[in-house]
Amino acid sequence: MDAKLNPLQLQIIEKLGEKPQQSSSEIFELIDQPVAYATVKRAIKNMLTLGYLELSGRGKASRYSISGAFRLLMPINVEQYFEKEMDERSIESSYNHSLIQSIMRSKTIFNSEEQAYLDELQNQFKQNTSNLSDSAFKMEFERLAIDLSWKSSQIEGNTYSLLETERLIKLKEMAIGKSKDDAVMLLNHKEALDFIVDHLNYLEPLSVSAIEDIHSILIRDLNVERNLRQWRVGISGTNYKPLDNVYQIKEAMKAVCDLVNASNNVFEKAFLVLLFISYIKPFADGNKRTARIISNALLMHHHYCPISYRTIDSIDYKKAMLIFYEQNNMSAFKKIFIDQFAFAVKTYF
Repeated sequence: MDAKLNPLQLQIIEKLGEKPQQSSSEIFELIDQPVAYATVKRAIKNMLTLGYLELSGRGKASRYSISGAFRLLMPINVEQYFEKEMDERSIESSYNHSLIQSIMRSKTIFNSEEQAYLDELQNQFKQNTSNLSDSAFKMEFERLAIDLSWKSSQIEGNTYSLLETERLIKLKEMAIGKSKDDAVMLLNHKEALDFIVDHLNYLEPLSVSAIEDIHSILIRDLNVERNLRQWRVGISGTNYKPLDNVYQIKEAMKAVCDLVNASNNVFEKAFLVLLFISYIKPFADGNKRTARIISNALLMHHHYCPISYRTIDSIDYKKAMLIFYEQNNMSAFKKIFIDQFAFAVKTYF
């Protein structure tokens, strides 16, 4: 479903995003364009047919909302979204079980144009690496691994610079004035990547226990609890509340693994893991780090180019995640994934 909306449809989506479950007459009252009621009703009917809206009730009790499937990928203005303070935003405040259980099972993440672009990039990666010796490939991967360890840690607040990270990983020299935990976090990233290189089949098929193993490497010696959490966690900057029951967390993680294993599209596998481990937040800490490493592990298992995320701004990454937490909308995060895959192909190997 490629979303190419006209101005009236865009406004209907905008108004229902702010205030769902509206009748056609209530939607008409919200529209600030000079259009007739009959025009609005036709637009609503057309959007129902396209799957952009969903209907509840019958007759005078009919109410319209944005469909879950369309909400996933509908256009969203990130800067405009965050003009509202956290408590002013209308959000999905709790975990949406239907995302994995129903919506994602019949949803294609990348449209035809995006898929063709990603496939073209992957073909370029294959062509580039076919001419590399084993030693040259290893050197390029080491470069990417340093960049990924640095950026993935920086997103989580690590204060090491890229040059300091390179010195730490290559020479085991800690930066002066930086905390031991910052150094440990970086070295753990590199250790997790080394483990994946040595065990390329470890995460295929994907399982909850294998994800826990990678998480254990990433949080080693960082005073973070291992295994699935058994208590509530909060997230800075949002009122979204992840699952707080260990049995539901395990069930949700198993559902993600099943969804990923059922997909034949490598890019979708990597993207789903990246998104949903962060959304579920199965661990007390280290969730996004684990998601980035697992996602790359799936790419590497299928001989796809791994992603370093080197050029993504940490705030932009967090904003894209918050939009998915609050709106179940992946459009901003999908753009990051595509752009960073393109950067990796064009920069490494």
